[in-house]
Amino acid sequence: MYRLTSKLVIYRNIDKDSILFRLADICRDFEAGSEDREVLTGRILDEIHRLLDLSTAYGFNRNLWHNYLAFLLAMTENPFTLVCEKKGRVDGTVNEFARNDFRIFYDLFHYDFSAMEEMLHINCFSLICNYHSVEKKEQFYNKNVSSRVQQLSAAIEEAGSPEEMYDIIMDFYRQFGVGQFGMNKAFRIAAGRSGSGEMSLVPIIATSNVVLDDLVGYELQKAELVRNTEAFLEGRSANNVLLYGDAGTGKSTSIKALLNLYYEKGLRIIEVYKHDFRYLPEIISIIKSRNYRFIIYMDDLSFESAETEYKYLKAVIEGDLEVRPENVLIYATSNRRHLIRETFSDRNEINEEDVHRNDTMAERLSLAARFGINIGYFNPAREEYFRIVRTLAERTGAIDLPDEELIRQADRWAIRHGELSGRSAQQFVNFLLS
Repeated sequence: MYRLTSKLVIYRNIDKDSILFRLADICRDFEAGSEDREVLTGRILDEIHRLLDLSTAYGFNRNLWHNYLAFLLAMTENPFTLVCEKKGRVDGTVNEFARNDFRIFYDLFHYDFSAMEEMLHINCFSLICNYHSVEKKEQFYNKNVSSRVQQLSAAIEEAGSPEEMYDIIMDFYRQFGVGQFGMNKAFRIAAGRSGSGEMSLVPIIATSNVVLDDLVGYELQKAELVRNTEAFLEGRSANNVLLYGDAGTGKSTSIKALLNLYYEKGLRIIEVYKHDFRYLPEIISIIKSRNYRFIIYMDDLSFESAETEYKYLKAVIEGDLEVRPENVLIYATSNRRHLIRETFSDRNEINEEDVHRNDTMAERLSLAARFGINIGYFNPAREEYFRIVRTLAERTGAIDLPDEELIRQADRWAIRHGELSGRSAQQFVNFLLS
């Protein structure tokens, strides 16, 4: 195995601390007879342990060795794979290097561990190549990566030659992309986790399965959001969007539903909180050259008058020297139309101390004005609230109450909880189901 991995060129940037390269070193030492058998066995079991951890995180099954190699091919970003993500098969001499690497991976897929197992009296490789995983719920593993990597693994298993394997991988890159942006739907910021203070984007493993039809009502609002998003995905002019209005009316649900609707068309969402706004330029520099459409999503956005983080957002939306990339939009939700909280005392302070009062007021209002589309979500009227309750109750198929009784209890629930909203209706239906 060491003789194979040492000849990689395109995929030479795979981490040298990876399971692949560590196993290659173990195979080299085994063939050279330079290390005690018990020590070699311990090193092998360490890598099997790492492979099992990885397989649990991604829900791999059946042949974990093949799944792992497919995982490396799907997740390794380098100039070649990034070009293939955009254009598919590429011409030029680089293909000769790529074909060399795929011949190596083809041999790795068919690597025979039996001699090592027999000599060291172990069977761990046989077990991982015929593995039956424990069934897990979706929220406990990364289903997006799991399904695509296992699909790639199964396709490569059917390949009869390195050339067929090359075709399979090229088609995979063109269809699905490469790396974490190709495999995952949504991301959030992880800042300074390693103690270095550096920012990174990490996948959100368990995303909501909500769809737009789950949100009862608000048809005009949903239609406007869909129109803008589809224009964005098709490369036409589109606007940043602010969804504002009453709490519990479905603003966040609408954006989450877009992800499930358009993921296969290349939509990705990055969730950013206001304390991370200083990282916005860095985020954009990471994603601007990728072959996906990114929505930077800011939930429940609002600022106190003394907070200044909104200035980072203003600069990114419109006002920075660098033009915002055409594959990036900002969608935000807020209970406030003007985003920055203002009190009468603030106005008094401006009157007393601010020479240019109008300029200060305009500066505070200018953030909301930089969203090209503003969509209002407001609490439903009483009859609309009852319609939402009826619809949600019917969808469950498990609530058997006469309509008059259902409405009577829904009315009492709304009075007790102080609001008529879609969220309140859903909570009431959940209460009935419990």
